[in-house]
Amino acid sequence: MKQILVVDDDPHLRDVVVYTLQREGHGVTTAHDGREALAALLPPSPKTFDLVVLDILMPEVDGLEVCRRLRASERRHVPVVFLSSRDEEIDKVLGLELGGDDYVTKPFSPRELAARVKAVLRRADAVASMASQPPPEAPRPLRVGPVVLDLSRHEVRCHDAALKLTVTEFGLLASLMERPGVVLSRAQLMERAYAYDNLITERTIDTHVKRVRRKFRDAGHDPIETVHGVGYKLREA
Repeated sequence: MKQILVVDDDPHLRDVVVYTLQREGHGVTTAHDGREALAALLPPSPKTFDLVVLDILMPEVDGLEVCRRLRASERRHVPVVFLSSRDEEIDKVLGLELGGDDYVTKPFSPRELAARVKAVLRRADAVASMASQPPPEAPRPLRVGPVVLDLSRHEVRCHDAALKLTVTEFGLLASLMERPGVVLSRAQLMERAYAYDNLITERTIDTHVKRVRRKFRDAGHDPIETVHGVGYKLREA
């Protein structure tokens, strides 16, 4: 049973989300606003969650700020699925760039929400599986140039500086590092890094790659190269 935190200031919508997730067999905890969510998510709270369903538009502390603080904490790997009534592409990209793993626009069908939550949890489980059972042909940790990716510890370092990657970003980088110098199309990255998740789009892949590259540039190195019209590859040095 996965433990999920649902954060929304609309009691009716919150009840719909809770009912949907409980029908899928998940354990559900609720928070009525951003402050309550942060109290539940961050230390010294003893409870841990496998995923957060997080409304964006909330008073005082909105969902984007909750996600930002979560990603800066020691519990930064908890996946986040955003809920929002705003359907503009720029809002979706902003949510993903702040560390969200997926974005569901209101109004939504319970079936869609359940499918997206299932997909994100599947990706998180795939990363955990990679840590416990690394590919036999891949070194552990993976080392390419100044980049070191430790599957067992879910850690990434560049020039010996630690980088904070989300579960989704970690899976994408690991897929590229397993085959340095080999171009992977967006479709291949969807297949390898996202566990055949047909809800992921090419635009989402581009956004996550952009986030990973930005974090590496802050450490003085960009390990990913864009092959225009094809996809991405990891620089071999």
